[in-house]
Amino acid sequence: MNKTPLAMTLALALGALAAPLAMSAPAASGKLAQAASAAARPFLWENATVYFLLTDRFNNGNRANDLAYGRQADAAPLRGYMGGDLAGVTAKINDGYFDSLGVTAIWITPPVEQIHGGTDEGTGKSYGFHGYWARDWTSVDANLGTEQDMRALVDAAHAHGIRVLLDVVMNQTGPVTEQDPVWPPEWVRTGPVCTYKDPATTISCTLVPNLPDVRTESNDNVALPPALVAKWKAEGRYEREVAELDAFFARTGYPRAPRYYLIKWHADWVRKYGFDGFRADTVKHVEVGAWKELGKEASLAYEEWKRDHPTRKLGDDKFFMTAELFGYNLANGQEFDLGGGHKVNYYKDGGFDSIINFGLVWDAKQDYETLFSSYSAKLHGELQGYTVLNYLASHDFDQPFDPARTKPFESANKLLLAPGAAQIYYGDETARRLDPAEAQGDAKLRSFMNWDDLATDAKRDGYSVAAVRSHWAKLALFRKAHVAVGAGVHQQLQAHPYVFKRTFERGVLHDKVVVALEQPTDKPAAIDVHGVFANGARVRDYYSGTSAVVVKGKVTFPAHNAVVLIGQ
Repeated sequence: MNKTPLAMTLALALGALAAPLAMSAPAASGKLAQAASAAARPFLWENATVYFLLTDRFNNGNRANDLAYGRQADAAPLRGYMGGDLAGVTAKINDGYFDSLGVTAIWITPPVEQIHGGTDEGTGKSYGFHGYWARDWTSVDANLGTEQDMRALVDAAHAHGIRVLLDVVMNQTGPVTEQDPVWPPEWVRTGPVCTYKDPATTISCTLVPNLPDVRTESNDNVALPPALVAKWKAEGRYEREVAELDAFFARTGYPRAPRYYLIKWHADWVRKYGFDGFRADTVKHVEVGAWKELGKEASLAYEEWKRDHPTRKLGDDKFFMTAELFGYNLANGQEFDLGGGHKVNYYKDGGFDSIINFGLVWDAKQDYETLFSSYSAKLHGELQGYTVLNYLASHDFDQPFDPARTKPFESANKLLLAPGAAQIYYGDETARRLDPAEAQGDAKLRSFMNWDDLATDAKRDGYSVAAVRSHWAKLALFRKAHVAVGAGVHQQLQAHPYVFKRTFERGVLHDKVVVALEQPTDKPAAIDVHGVFANGARVRDYYSGTSAVVVKGKVTFPAHNAVVLIGQ
């Protein structure tokens, strides 16, 4: 992939900035007309607000597909399928849920067909509801829906000006069960288990017992696994799949090695549905060059899809890739130590535009200025031209910033106002608890979306869920309207009460904002914007929705809010 600074593109962004929480679903033609007539706003991946959801845990749009392939409701707590599906995500897109939250991209867990059986990991029976236990990378898992459901989701997101990231797994197949045989030894290794001492004990090994590791290092020609051949023949598509593989290997000249099959199969999801980027799973467990090869083929597929669907694309930005490099911290910059002093640059050598920043979970314990200024310095210094995806909670990191949700407002401020892109984990905005007593391990992080709490405006710990959701929405809508929030250069203007500015300049795109936090709420505050907005300029507080004119370098809004978000 071309590693010039991230491309600035124009994308359609829908909905008023003060959109209500409850929205009705207009007809599809109405949404498309709205998209076509909406004012174009700049979109930058450096400023993206990415909503990450486990499809099975988000919304059940079709109860007829809740248990497929003979799966049973016999799993340990929060380790089985719970009914969420692609149709459920699409329904929330069409209802305007993501528009009103300010989301600019949705990241879904892998929708590929998972192992059919369950495993016992020592915590009780588990199924592949999360998407990381592939059985067939070329099929949509029937628990989640159909190919038509997959296409409807991406099309609906694009109609709302929202990009979609596909979670991809190159490292492993699913575990071996009675229903799911192990792939041939030329395809996978079944040991040893990784010990993380150096690259060899991180890459050429299995993450855990009974999770076969794909031999992504191999350049040897291998035949299709017999189980996959039998499956495709039973489904009546063996000849078509083989013909497509023959054409792929003839075009590329790649050997028929395991990683190139996977690269072809993952690129097909882009070519078929129009995914705008990949979130790459378990990146450090695969040779770095394989990711660049994947990015090359995915980019070709993306350009082909855009040529074939000119009315459905969201601008001319390039295919985007972000890496789950477990343990990466923004402070690492461009180099990550795989052990034994072996450092790898996953941005340049892996072809990644972004790496997920595991460090914010710890850095969020700092004060605002220490956090924001250090992030800005790094992103506009060593990481200029790249970005990070910040998060405070996820599906597999067992130490989220606020598991009991006692600090939902502070969490929003530190995630959505930190320099860089932001990842909202489903339920961050509704204070979904990450510590249910009935579950163990990472299952605690994966409860079903707490729609009932939002509908009833549940009260807890001195706040209401609707108030939390409103706060997250206001900050994210501010990000959506102003690229300077995540992509701009940070500078403190005042320590007490805390005020800062962000400024962004790239080509013809210029943007600037001022943010005030911890303001007094007993009276309107006069905020110093001297040097940012000129006297006589009319500016808007995106938090209260009110406007005011700058007088003598200051601006005063009538609302008594602790947070003020100022822009034009």
